[in-house]
Amino acid sequence: MSTISLPQNIQVVEVGPRDGFQNVTKWIPTEKKIEIIEQTILAGLKKIEVTSFVHPKAVPQMKDAKEVVETLREKHKDKLIISALVPNLFGAKNAFEAGVDEITYVISASEKHNMANVNKLPSESVDDLKLIMKQFPDLKLKLAVATAFSCPFAGRTPVEKVLYLVDSVLEVSKEAIICLADTIGAANPLQTDELISRFKEYFGEVELSLHLHDTQGMGMANTVIAMQSGVNTFETSFGGLGGCPFAPGASGNMATEDLVNMAHQMGIETGIDMNKLLEAVKLIKSNVETPVVSHISNIDLKCE
Repeated sequence: MSTISLPQNIQVVEVGPRDGFQNVTKWIPTEKKIEIIEQTILAGLKKIEVTSFVHPKAVPQMKDAKEVVETLREKHKDKLIISALVPNLFGAKNAFEAGVDEITYVISASEKHNMANVNKLPSESVDDLKLIMKQFPDLKLKLAVATAFSCPFAGRTPVEKVLYLVDSVLEVSKEAIICLADTIGAANPLQTDELISRFKEYFGEVELSLHLHDTQGMGMANTVIAMQSGVNTFETSFGGLGGCPFAPGASGNMATEDLVNMAHQMGIETGIDMNKLLEAVKLIKSNVETPVVSHISNIDLKCE
């Protein structure tokens, strides 16, 4: 009998339509984006980060954000939590009007990384978030803590900086979901365990999820440690699409199908049909000009 303590089930949150597609240079037709997303819904994904309400000049691939959200809401509102990233008040307004269920707002725990991303200190980004939540108090908020483990400019991120940022945001929205992101994929299992343990000690039952990258090949190991530490929600990207721009050529995001396969092999329920999920990956291979780097997608796997 195993002595490893693992959850009976986990929630997998698909972020590929936003985190993966935003890095694709060639335009993906809106109908193809929706077709791929709908296949993941058919596979059993219940929460998907479907797009980003950024300025189209900044990320041209996301210029159809409104159409994507409105179409999915009209067709799947009863079986899908629609999440979208917003960078500012204007993006939040557009997301709210389109009908998203949840917004993702990114603040880096590293001052240098936040300055590089949005030219603001983390505290200034928190102030901007206050304006968003004041105007749209009914929007569900997920705070994505970028560089929660390591920063490409400053090295390893002190745990205290992460806790301070989360505490500041929970003052803005007590119901916020906190997602700790391993932005450059440099976290190791001991570091993952330490951060989660400190987080739970400090914040108790605050809803926690992880967004892990596999840049240095430790994504799965970090996932298992996180499960043992009591985390049961993980953000992943179909095909392993996306990744950190500061690590060129790196595999980047954890692949949804790899995580689901590991969970099922370990007897952990996900509610996801692997064969139907792999059909979504096939659609990506056929319609999106980007590398598919997951392990499972490159072998002939059939699951009963």
